[in-house]
Amino acid sequence: MASKVKAIFSEERNPRGIPKAPFIANVDEYMLGSEADIETTLRAFQDAIAKYRYMEANLTQKRASLEEKIPDIRKTLDVVEYLQDRREGKSKSSDDDDDDLDDEEEDSSNPEPITTTYELNDTLYAEAQLEESDSVYLWLGANVMLSYKLPQAQSLLNTRLEGAELNLKNTIEDLEFLREQLTIMEVNTARVYNWDVKQRREKRLAEGTKEK
Repeated sequence: MASKVKAIFSEERNPRGIPKAPFIANVDEYMLGSEADIETTLRAFQDAIAKYRYMEANLTQKRASLEEKIPDIRKTLDVVEYLQDRREGKSKSSDDDDDDLDDEEEDSSNPEPITTTYELNDTLYAEAQLEESDSVYLWLGANVMLSYKLPQAQSLLNTRLEGAELNLKNTIEDLEFLREQLTIMEVNTARVYNWDVKQRREKRLAEGTKEK
């Protein structure tokens, strides 16, 4: 007859659905109420630990990716906000000039370009001049780039930044939760193993007493 281990994970879960590992406070009660032998129980505990470690590895990789992505989104958003503020400032300045200098022609068709540097690779930058524009191109991933008007780009980047920051916050919480569950499972494993050692020792002592 196959040995059956009590459910390792409890029904309780964290907000992202990661199951909680219950702490075995009374090992005698747990083992005596289980149909499984000690080897099967310890193997089940190790399988649970392996699942938690697999989730931890995936979330650690996800955290690193988000921590790299968020500064890039912020940097892009700063540039878009600068371009938008610059256009709004020029527009306001142009309106004021029209009110004060009705008789003076204003050449607004050739605004002063922006001088900036751009990255060619990790250690090489080049200087460029950007012509005035009301749109930008954004990388969306998977080799996809789309053109957006500045207000649309600003709104999209704000949404993506908020989503990435929330995702990072949840990922960090999940990692902390997983570490707690790993600690609980390792303690459970040690307690059950020590319980088995104690049971074997008591059994040997009882058998030795009978032989005498």
